[in-house]
Amino acid sequence: MTILIGLASPPGAGCEKVGQAVIIATINTTMCMKFSRRLSTRADEVTYDRAMDSRIEPSQLSGLAPDTISISKVNLSLGTGAARVHILKDISLRVASGEALGLIGPSGSGKSTLLMVMAGLERPDSGEVVVNGTPFNALDEDALARFRGRQVGIVFQSFHLIPTMTALENVAVPLELAGTADAAKRAAQELASVGLGDRLHHYPSQLSGGEQQRVALARALAPDPAILVADEPTGNLDETTGKQIIDLIFGKHAERGMTLVLVTHDHSLAERCDRVVRLRSGRIDSSSERKAVS
Repeated sequence: MTILIGLASPPGAGCEKVGQAVIIATINTTMCMKFSRRLSTRADEVTYDRAMDSRIEPSQLSGLAPDTISISKVNLSLGTGAARVHILKDISLRVASGEALGLIGPSGSGKSTLLMVMAGLERPDSGEVVVNGTPFNALDEDALARFRGRQVGIVFQSFHLIPTMTALENVAVPLELAGTADAAKRAAQELASVGLGDRLHHYPSQLSGGEQQRVALARALAPDPAILVADEPTGNLDETTGKQIIDLIFGKHAERGMTLVLVTHDHSLAERCDRVVRLRSGRIDSSSERKAVS
């Protein structure tokens, strides 16, 4: 059994608007079910006829440099029968170690689904996903959850905090699940690093939206992951608070040298990344050159 704490949406929730997080015990939660309700591609336009289940193939991408994301010929469809929609279409993409990548595109373009694939929260129907040198095809669900807990920090638009736990307890949860001996101390340090050293014992209902997103960021950073992924992290915040959160995310990215993947509708925000990839109808529409490092 895989235990996800605020890292996946409840069944049937959309990628961008979900409710408060709860502790969910599940084998695999299907993300982005909004696509079954709002089709971006008509059924008669879909020529995709590969096997419905994920195909386990020998890895062609292992042995890459650490802290990278490599995706090769990934396809993913959701739904069944005539309602089945081909969301990601032969996506190939590599994110370099320490790079900040912005994913943009219209609603339904597949950018949030691609983020879920990178984070190991969605299994593609075919293709290869390798994160930090580890091919996801080689991992069962439990092994993938353990890998994700160590290597991938996730921040969502909705904060996914456990309402019955304090800020300190929310941040300590993934550390305790990983068996970290000094979980509470580490959690306190992470909260202090995002400016919440005086709010350790406050519950989510006692915190502002910006403070809740800071707690969520501290929780994502607590295991010291190699990769941080963020799906519209300012979507529920006002402009001023959202800028503070984004400054904090980019500051942590620079400070820790993590690989960052950011999904956003905001082009000016995406331009702060080293590189921008635009998706349209499940395909990569364009990609900018990686910025030179001064």
